Amino acid sequence: MSDTLFQRRTVLGAGAAFAVAGLAGLTMPARASSIPATPSMRGGANNYMPGAPIVERIGGGGFWMSGTVLRASDGAPLMGQRIQIWAHTTEGSERDWHSHGATLTDANGAFRLEMPQIVPALGQAHAHLAYDSGEYETVFLRPLLSSAKDTSLVAHFVLQSA
Repeated sequence: MSDTLFQRRTVLGAGAAFAVAGLAGLTMPARASSIPATPSMRGGANNYMPGAPIVERIGGGGFWMSGTVLRASDGAPLMGQRIQIWAHTTEGSERDWHSHGATLTDANGAFRLEMPQIVPALGQAHAHLAYDSGEYETVFLRPLLSSAKDTSLVAHFVLQSA
């Protein structure tokens, strides 16, 4: 009987040690893996004008451009990052200075800027966005609207340190 008791205590002791080791592994902080940086899109820099002012709205509004800005190394949201936006709209060409404006990201890395309705240029309804603040590598995006009737468009940036 004493051999049976010894074996039972050994098995229970080993199981408890394994359970504690397993729990310790569950309480360790997870490490975020690096996410790839957003590459610049072909045609994204077309009609770019450095230094567009930070504005509350471009023109009369009616169309919403929004998105997020994250850091490539760990996916953390980046606050206070300048995103410039321009497009061919019902109020002007993407070459017109008044069709350009910039906004800053909030604490969650999100940005949102109202602008006039985007209309097709060269057969495609599209927007242009740029991260160009300098702390990270410059990225130009040229996302397409799925329909010229869309009244919003979302674009996301993942930035790599410069």
